[in-house]
Amino acid sequence: MTARHDLRLAVVGVLAALVLGIVTTLLLAAPGAFRGPASAGRMAKGPGCAPPSLPGHVVDVTAGDMGGMMGPHGRLPQDNTPRWHGMGMMWLRAHPGTVAVGTVSLRVFNAGALTHEVVVLPLPDGQAVGERPSGTDGRIDEASSLGEVSRSCGAGAGDGIISGATGWATLTLTPGRYELLCNLPGHYGAGMYTELDVTG
Repeated sequence: MTARHDLRLAVVGVLAALVLGIVTTLLLAAPGAFRGPASAGRMAKGPGCAPPSLPGHVVDVTAGDMGGMMGPHGRLPQDNTPRWHGMGMMWLRAHPGTVAVGTVSLRVFNAGALTHEVVVLPLPDGQAVGERPSGTDGRIDEASSLGEVSRSCGAGAGDGIISGATGWATLTLTPGRYELLCNLPGHYGAGMYTELDVTG
C-alpha cells in the first residue's frame, strides 16, 4: 500500500510540474506580448520602472529564457512569428519587425529569469541572423555596434537588464537589415538574436 501511495504522489508531482512548465512556456512565448496600449502596464512591472514616452518608431523587444525550468534539450514552440528566430533556451522577439528609416526607439522588456541586453549591429548582405562567429568567451565581435540597451530602468548601456525590468534606447537608423542580439557570454549561441528591417 505504501509503495502504491508513493507512486501516486510521484506521478501527481511530475504531472503538476509538467503542466506548470507548459503554461509558463506558453505565457512567455505568447505572440503580441507588447501590442496595444495595455503593454505599458505590463512593462512597468518588475522593479517598478516604466519607460518614458519614446520618440520615433517604437520597437518592443522581448528578451526571454527558460530560467532552468526545462532540461538541456528543451525547445520552445514555434509560433509562426517571422521575427522570432531564436528557438533555443533563450530568445529575442521584436515587434514590429520592420520600421521606416529615421528615429527608432527600442523598448526592451526582460521576461526571462536571467539578465539580458540588446546590441544593434548592421547585418551584411547575404548573412542571416544567428550566423556570427562566437569567440572563446561565448561572445561575438560587437565593434560595429550602433547602440545597445543594457540598463535596467534606464536608457542606453549599463550592467544588463534584470528580470522583470525594462530598458530603452533611441537610435537613428538608415535603410537596411539589422541584427538585435544579446551579447552576454553564451546568450547569442543559445538563440538570442532577431532581425529588424529598416525601409527607406
